[in-house]
Amino acid sequence: MSRAMALLLAMLLSVAAPVMAEQGVIEQLRLAVPASHRELWLQAEASSWQPWLEQQAGFEGRELFWDPEREEGLLLIRWSSREQWKAIPSEEVQRVQEVFEARVNQALNRDPGSAPLFPLLAEGELQAQLLPSQ
Repeated sequence: MSRAMALLLAMLLSVAAPVMAEQGVIEQLRLAVPASHRELWLQAEASSWQPWLEQQAGFEGRELFWDPEREEGLLLIRWSSREQWKAIPSEEVQRVQEVFEARVNQALNRDPGSAPLFPLLAEGELQAQLLPSQ
């Protein structure tokens, strides 16, 4: 390959790389979180989901929000790519969810077979959007 061709290829790749690169994605979860159990929710999240998430390829971080009017939690979980997020086996996610629920039930002396105290209300994904240049 000629030097001119290599230089042209390098320039094209530098322009195309951001477009070709996989964009990150945000997993969005909404949970019912009664005011009376908000602290328990945060403790259970910190002791089950957080350590597990930190071990997952592509995990970039997360924010937890609480809406006191609706008594709902909103979790925004940032992933490097949708492929990395979706590559996690559903059985593994279910296993961590069971640990989370077991910790909640144990803290409240609830029957292990009880319905989840913090049921999932909605889930989805968000993709960053760029404004068109002017």
